[in-house]
Amino acid sequence: MEEKRADVLRTAKKSILGNTLIALVKGTAGVFGNSYALIADAIESTTDVFSSLMLLIGLRYSTKPADDNHPYGHGKIEPLMTFMIVILLVISATVIAVKSIDNIQTPHKAPAPFTLIVLAVIVIVKEVFYRLISRKSNETQSSSLKAEAWHHRSDAITSLAAFIGIGIAVLMGEGYEAADDWAALLASGIILFNAFLLLRPALGEIMDEHVHEELIEEVRIIASKVEGVQDTEKCYARKNGMLYHVDLHLIVKGSITVRHGHEIAHEVKDKVMGQLPEISDVLIHIEPD
Repeated sequence: MEEKRADVLRTAKKSILGNTLIALVKGTAGVFGNSYALIADAIESTTDVFSSLMLLIGLRYSTKPADDNHPYGHGKIEPLMTFMIVILLVISATVIAVKSIDNIQTPHKAPAPFTLIVLAVIVIVKEVFYRLISRKSNETQSSSLKAEAWHHRSDAITSLAAFIGIGIAVLMGEGYEAADDWAALLASGIILFNAFLLLRPALGEIMDEHVHEELIEEVRIIASKVEGVQDTEKCYARKNGMLYHVDLHLIVKGSITVRHGHEIAHEVKDKVMGQLPEISDVLIHIEPD
């Protein structure tokens, strides 16, 4: 668990550094290159920096061990941090949309051609970040890291939209200057859509939604191989940060002693937690056949 925690925190720190550098590059290029689509992209990247900081704070807190006040640990802070990230995305999308509409109605110069080169590099870098962090989120089962990965993917998409808009404005010339602003408006819609994609699984985690069928099936298979277990009945799993809590009902012979049933339950618990390290606890109820 400590190794997984350290891995997640390292990934979050790298994400913060990357987002900070990219936001500075976008903002500078947007101002000097007269591109609001690029400035809008920089605003979105700036919110990414703050969301990454919240992610880091949440991950540090969520991996604290259980205590008397939090017997199930502190993992629920992860989806709460995801909610905060979604709020930031919605705010940034709204700001970008309002400013884009205002710019569309106001005549202005076309963006500078060099902004296309900047955006092309950023799209590639952001997609690489998405793939690296997405892989880490799958390895660690961290919903916050998954949200962070999608931040990078949405940034890549908005940068691509800006690239297309600026490209039209530069290539088509006079009369097409607003293509840059239409690209920024499209980017705001993409940001809102990605905010919804992040919100849905985080809400499911808070509500202990029944969405862990693969894990539950693995638990049933492991339990059924323990001597004395005739079958499994109810089995529920709920996610708490990067870990899971499992409730499992075992069916055993009705004629065995309470002590024997207790021993079977402990053996099942040890085997499940030994083979599935992402499970932090298993609560077992014995049912007679």
